[in-house]
Amino acid sequence: MKIGFDNEKYLKMQSEHIRHRIDQFDNKLYLEFGGKLFDDYHASRVLPGFAPDSKLLLLKQLSDQAEIVIAISAKDIEKNKIRGDLGITYDSDVLRLMDSYKDQGLYVSSVVITQFSGQDGAVLFKNHLENLGISVYLHYNINGYPSNIPLIVSDEGYGKNEYIKTTRPLVIVTAPGPGSGKMATCLSQLYHEHKRGIHAGYAKFETFPIWNLPLKHPVNLAYEAATADLNDVNMIDPFHLEAYGETTVNYNRDVEIFPVLNTMFEKIYGKSPYKSPTDMGVNMAGNCICDDAVCREASCQEIIRRYYTSLNSLLKGASTEEEAQKIELLMNQAGINIQDRKVVGAALKRAKETGGPAAAMELDDGRIITGKTTNLLGASAALLLNVLKELAGLDHELHIISPESIEPIQKLKVDYLKSKNPRLHTDEVLIALSTSAALSTDARLALRQLPKLNGCQAHTSVMLSDVDIKIFKKLGVQLTCEAIYETDQIYH
Repeated sequence: MKIGFDNEKYLKMQSEHIRHRIDQFDNKLYLEFGGKLFDDYHASRVLPGFAPDSKLLLLKQLSDQAEIVIAISAKDIEKNKIRGDLGITYDSDVLRLMDSYKDQGLYVSSVVITQFSGQDGAVLFKNHLENLGISVYLHYNINGYPSNIPLIVSDEGYGKNEYIKTTRPLVIVTAPGPGSGKMATCLSQLYHEHKRGIHAGYAKFETFPIWNLPLKHPVNLAYEAATADLNDVNMIDPFHLEAYGETTVNYNRDVEIFPVLNTMFEKIYGKSPYKSPTDMGVNMAGNCICDDAVCREASCQEIIRRYYTSLNSLLKGASTEEEAQKIELLMNQAGINIQDRKVVGAALKRAKETGGPAAAMELDDGRIITGKTTNLLGASAALLLNVLKELAGLDHELHIISPESIEPIQKLKVDYLKSKNPRLHTDEVLIALSTSAALSTDARLALRQLPKLNGCQAHTSVMLSDVDIKIFKKLGVQLTCEAIYETDQIYH
């Protein structure tokens, strides 16, 4: 994979910059941490070389100075809000996150339940955490938030929130997802710290949009595509331009809320430490791009992938046409179309030739391998085997899984598990290949090629099952699918 981002430089610059920001205040900084602390695959796709766990490695460098506070909204607990990428509720994810951080040697000091107004589910969750020995704090709804500043910055506003006891200079405020109240938690703490005579600071760590890249740079356009469902829009930061005469990029929600934040800072401190939303950020990612062309190309591919994701979601009834239309507009701004994704044309051509579902994968060196649907295998499973044989230098006519070993699996699926589809999915093919590898040198050689699929591009002429999509994701394959069902059934 071509590298466009210097991860080592990033970790060094970023940790130094955060330490410098801590020193600007009374050795106390509340850092709102947006996005994912680990498994940040969007960043690794658009900035090739960015490690998915870069933020985690960064925090580990600061672990002696940092503690983590996890914010979760009582409203999200009450309605059992689900994390779309993991399929678990936000409250369950809080427990998962705590375990993950602790396993990495990071100190999680407490959980804060925000927007609390007596919700039964939130009370139960609070009791559950406390029974586990976890410190829990409550932050309440404030009438007129965020516009009623006199009430918000008073003993009847932030003053009613429970003060979160922290012991370290850097307090990372993170959450299971957006809308959890991270910023409000930070500002509430600033109010309480100020009353205690501590001049604590606030900063925001968001990787995207990258403030010192052009507004229409593909990396920033890819961020808009990723947040099309939230209707986020990148824009020039007008406050930064006015204060410094420098053009920087931020997104609409931060620009819109800044006058309110600035007034809050003035009410708390007497003077605001920041002149613009860009000033609040601490992101150094833009300084660590080492090959702009590589990042541009990777980001263009990400925009096309997001476009296909939106079309698939629309077909499932999980999104609106506006989302797909917005990403199509972003593709036009980037000067790209679906044909710029080579595997699309290859998969559709193979499907037309065979008269059935087909799939294609582009390897790192540009080779494109295809697979078709057969009596034994689905198109994605056939593609997987063909790619592994290609990478292993094996003849494509060679059976690395014997048809005789596939038939008992089909019998199990249809006769005993009552499946209507006898063809093997990708997970079943990998299990069969693993079994064959015990006796076959060729199967063993093919199996060893799996790590080489990480970062490869793939496309299928029909929508895949959730099982196949998850397998490709686990292998690191960057997959897109045509928004077409394989059958004309209504229920899928």
